[in-house]
Amino acid sequence: MIEHNYFQRVYFSDTDCQGIVYHGKYLDFAEHARTEMIREKVDQSVLLENNVGFVLKEINVIYNIPAKLDDILKITTTVESSKTFSIVLLQEIFKDEELICTLKVKVACINLETNKILKITDYLK
Repeated sequence: MIEHNYFQRVYFSDTDCQGIVYHGKYLDFAEHARTEMIREKVDQSVLLENNVGFVLKEINVIYNIPAKLDDILKITTTVESSKTFSIVLLQEIFKDEELICTLKVKVACINLETNKILKITDYLK
């Protein structure tokens, strides 16, 4: 099972006037974590040379408690399952040991030129 950790500081631009993180920013934080996980596991140039990309197909978000200005968040990404055309990821966002937010994300593999769905080949798994 693949697990990846990514750390993100909460900046002023991520928050409202009370210093609480905007709900949509958690999606950005999770996207950054997924991108870094792929970058560590797969040579990005190989993906681009083959016109391979990933698109968000489905996402479910559960907010537990708010993150705040200057918090250091840990985003843990775990591959829950991998099928022929898609991958399901569990992403959990923590402040210290406290679970702030949980995201269940399904991404599909596509050809970036044609936008047609692709089989996830061995070098992507």
